[in-house]
Amino acid sequence: MVLTDRVLMGPGPSNPYPEATAGLGRPMLGHLDPEFISTLDETCARLREVWKTANPLTLPVSGTGSAGMEAAFVNTLSPGDVVVVGVNGLFGDRMCDVARRCRAEVIRVDAPWGRALDPQQVLEAHGAPKLIALVHAETSTGVRNDVAAVAEGKGDALLLVDCVTSLGGIPVDIDGWGVDVAYSGTQKCLGVSPGLAPFTMGERAVERRVRDPQSWYLDLGMIGDYTSGATRKYHHTAPISMIFSLHAALGALLEEGLEAAWERHASCGAALQDGLQELGLELWAQEGHRLPELTTVVVPEGVDDAAVRTALLERYGIEIGGGVGPWAGKIWRIGCMGHTARMRNVTLLLGALTELLGR
Repeated sequence: MVLTDRVLMGPGPSNPYPEATAGLGRPMLGHLDPEFISTLDETCARLREVWKTANPLTLPVSGTGSAGMEAAFVNTLSPGDVVVVGVNGLFGDRMCDVARRCRAEVIRVDAPWGRALDPQQVLEAHGAPKLIALVHAETSTGVRNDVAAVAEGKGDALLLVDCVTSLGGIPVDIDGWGVDVAYSGTQKCLGVSPGLAPFTMGERAVERRVRDPQSWYLDLGMIGDYTSGATRKYHHTAPISMIFSLHAALGALLEEGLEAAWERHASCGAALQDGLQELGLELWAQEGHRLPELTTVVVPEGVDDAAVRTALLERYGIEIGGGVGPWAGKIWRIGCMGHTARMRNVTLLLGALTELLGR
């Protein structure tokens, strides 16, 4: 069942899994309590299963997905390093901004918003970059980029991937693909409140990690000997309740099975996209690269974007997102992820749009 009065179907937080909400209600423990440390270790182990990796350095960064992004870049880039960034939406653009602040040499490879990146163009942008970065599931456009193809041709470069809107919703295979650094957010397909950034870094990236990154808080070298697991340093007070919540949600996801969760998202996304087209609406993201968990649709001519979204929220308790950047007011972003990825929510939304649009 949906746990709030509203069905969150925007690009932001999804409705939480019941287990995640229950996790928030667990009695508080100290951040050094042995019971909490045990739960934290188990949470990291569950993250490895969901990431499909054996990386020892796999943990929930204390902060939202943006903290995961910054942690990824500041620990891999030094001034003067060359980084190739694929940009086909807002979050690729943000990657460039963070890399620039690391004083790296940033080489952008742009594709139009709503279209997928060409992996070959990304790979040919520079002969020997230290880092290649791209977004797997671009939240601003609903487009999936081909991470596996870029990973296959990366050569000596490290590959850094934003998986904020993909982890738990579509296949992500860190070790199978050969991704060196990746981060996500808890509030999308994992069905947990915003506040943590699942993070993983492989051996190649650990060996080439920046030893004194520009961020003290996000310096991965300060959390302990994560290569052997023998030591753990006290670095900061962990967000206890958020980790309890993530621990519970990951347990629910793994109990369902990753493949089953991917199929649930795929089925709901397909039903939503088919239903929108039957209403005469135009899907915006490139065919063949559309995300099932985040659908983008063109606002029909003559329809007031804000008025429809307000009516959905106030009359039906359904929240969908608007476009961002150059596409503000021109597209809708409809999330169907985490616990929200249920056929009943698809049916409710399509019925509400039928009434509001008079179709």
